[in-house]
Amino acid sequence: MEVQMKNSAKKYIIFIILLFFAPLAVIAANVEPVVSTDWLEKNLSNPKVVIVDIRKAEDFKGNHIQNSISILAKSWIIKKKDMLNEMISDDDLKDLIGDAGIKQDSIVVIVGTVGAPLDVVSTARVAWTLIYAGVKDVAILNGGFEKWEKEGKPLSKAIVKPKAKPFTPKYDKSILVNKDYVLKNIDKAVIVDVRTPEFYSGEKKQTFVERAGHVKNAKNLSWLALMNEDKTYKGKDEIEKIMVPIIGTDKTKTIIFYCDTGMFATPAWFMAYNLLGYTNAKVYDGSAQEWAADPNAPMEK
Repeated sequence: MEVQMKNSAKKYIIFIILLFFAPLAVIAANVEPVVSTDWLEKNLSNPKVVIVDIRKAEDFKGNHIQNSISILAKSWIIKKKDMLNEMISDDDLKDLIGDAGIKQDSIVVIVGTVGAPLDVVSTARVAWTLIYAGVKDVAILNGGFEKWEKEGKPLSKAIVKPKAKPFTPKYDKSILVNKDYVLKNIDKAVIVDVRTPEFYSGEKKQTFVERAGHVKNAKNLSWLALMNEDKTYKGKDEIEKIMVPIIGTDKTKTIIFYCDTGMFATPAWFMAYNLLGYTNAKVYDGSAQEWAADPNAPMEK
């Protein structure tokens, strides 16, 4: 009886220790979706941190953040027939990540430029792609390379060759949806058009989008609303105030983000999924380009 009591006491103590420390371990393993230049500077030597610079090759060679590796933004997307920006194949994505030395438990920080709008959203597109492949700890450097350079933080011209490692993907197919999925859920899901109001209303359209207007029942939330004037992301509280009136408070609700080609939808998805915890947030990769090309896909103005 005494031995049983001692064993029970030990189990109880172990349980209490795990109960107290387990949440701390979870917190320590995660990274904020958008990290500051100060955070990255403090973690330059962290062996778990992989800094991926997606700028043009000539810009990277000119100067880059110490210890960063170069993988061009265009490496993460492909053109499929007429579709301009689509997810690369699972096999190619597996090789791309493995060749970069990224592991499932790596903390990946994406560094881009905040020049043109497409440059700004490309970091979120790469982050979404990595999460699709099963890398959960992915962050965007707020303000991009420009902010880092302006603040006089460590730069280098040395080219770091990553040590390739076998990467075992755990593809999360739920965050990438196609036209059929949108059609089936058009009256059930929250569909969010992240284009600017004149494209949502049909006043304007891109030349590669056949019909003006938006997906039936879609709400409008311009991706620009998430950004400050200096092209840094707004804080969590402000983003929550902007997004919740559009996407609602139910964090298990299916939310589908789209734009013209699937690029500009990713910052809104990233903030909803990673920052605010909407677990069923998805990106319609074909977006308006694919939708408007189908005369049977319902649109509104």
